[in-house]
Amino acid sequence: MFWTLELASHLEEAPWPATKDELIDYSIRSGAPIEVVENLQELDDEGGEIYEGLEDIWPDYPSQEDFFFNEDEY
Repeated sequence: MFWTLELASHLEEAPWPATKDELIDYSIRSGAPIEVVENLQELDDEGGEIYEGLEDIWPDYPSQEDFFFNEDEY
């Protein structure tokens, strides 16, 4: 499983929380690249696990805070 910011961005508007099957269905319906579907299929799903957000799928996914520059610090 290999995630990039571009691939993960296709799941930002997904209906969270969601199961693996719901995310795969959403990816297919929204026209996400096949790599997104393949990555989701590789998830270790133990009995219909519910994913709350991208961080549950890709723990290293950068948050909004990672991109903001705090002018008060300088």
